[in-house]
Amino acid sequence: MANRYLSRTLALQTLYQWDFNGVHDAVVDEVLSYNFEEFAPDFDDEHFAQKLVKGVIAHKEEINPLIIQYAPEWPLEQITVIDRNILRLGIYEMLYDQDIPARVAINEAIELAKAYGGPSSSKFVNGVLGSIYKDSADSLTEKEDRLEKAYQEKKKARETELADKEHEQLEVEPDLPSEENKDE
Repeated sequence: MANRYLSRTLALQTLYQWDFNGVHDAVVDEVLSYNFEEFAPDFDDEHFAQKLVKGVIAHKEEINPLIIQYAPEWPLEQITVIDRNILRLGIYEMLYDQDIPARVAINEAIELAKAYGGPSSSKFVNGVLGSIYKDSADSLTEKEDRLEKAYQEKKKARETELADKEHEQLEVEPDLPSEENKDE
């Protein structure tokens, strides 16, 4: 699997540029392509960063009010551009991306905040996303259960595949006469 942290970093950088420069949604693909060429030219993430960027932009009308609701002391425009987009990315993955467990989304957002935000960014991101998670726990349970079931099925299939390969390798060789028994 591709390095998802690098994909998230490229997605965050693209969202930062989109937000800071007022990039139109239509050219965001070009910005993402540029970021890949500039910072990860040989990296193939199977379009994961693109999925994140497009998902955040597609759901910004639902995501921004959540940030406003769960960070009421901070008007959206006063939250730093980097923190605002880390929150957008985390909320998108937590609530809208059906392939990412909510807790993973929160942890990844916190790691991005530690790496790229200010001294208190990770605490701020953790607080906002943790509150959203707590209030959305009932609706996220189905997603978490489905992902856990899929994970267990993949794990079982992988174990079966490995056991089959091991069995093939351990097939018994025919009994050959030993050197001692050849003369008899």
